[in-house]
Amino acid sequence: MSGWKPKRFWKESKVIEAEGGGFAIALDGRPVRTPAKAPLVLPSRALAEAVAAEWEAQTGEVRPETMPLTRTANAAIDKVAVQHDEVAALLAAYGETDLLCYRAEAPEELVRRQAEAWDPLLDWAAEALQARLATVTGVIPAQQDNQALERLARRVHAFDAFRLAAFHDMVSLSGSLVLGIAAAETVHDPETIWALSRVDESWQAEQWGEDEDAANHTALKKQAFVDAMRFFSLLGRA
Repeated sequence: MSGWKPKRFWKESKVIEAEGGGFAIALDGRPVRTPAKAPLVLPSRALAEAVAAEWEAQTGEVRPETMPLTRTANAAIDKVAVQHDEVAALLAAYGETDLLCYRAEAPEELVRRQAEAWDPLLDWAAEALQARLATVTGVIPAQQDNQALERLARRVHAFDAFRLAAFHDMVSLSGSLVLGIAAAETVHDPETIWALSRVDESWQAEQWGEDEDAANHTALKKQAFVDAMRFFSLLGRA
């Protein structure tokens, strides 16, 4: 028997003020709940309006893959909020093996591209975040300064559950704690930060080409990264 798929049953989706603060999404007046049955209450109206728009855009079968903001909000409430410290520690650990710190020994052109793309970000982290990370060539782990790692970790642990849920994707998809924080601080736009995370892959594609499956997979990851940055930014809007 084929699996049952939920269909749109509501005529109107709108934002309502939630009891105790925050903003909920109501479908024909009934507040939406998360998969774990918790109230879907969002901290900013801007984010709530964007989530409501995802629900309003559904026609026929409900397609969760077209609702990235809703999915991240659900994750923030059902998962991140109940294990905040564990998630923060997991993401802070990326600083120990940050993508930007591992450089190729050759060829010369790739070495140059990595330096041009990544050195300014490491300089920014040293100045703005007071966290200088060391670089190495090859795959031997870099020995990072403990105080620098602690400063980065404190910043991650300070995020609330909603910001941390989005930050999880910004770090895990880019492979870099520094890039994740740069995204959170809007040092660059999403397209630029994503491109900075793909220096090695872009080089390889230029040399050997990129097959269609790999290109499609990369496009999905890029969109998820852009969605995560959008979610994070909407939290800071009224």
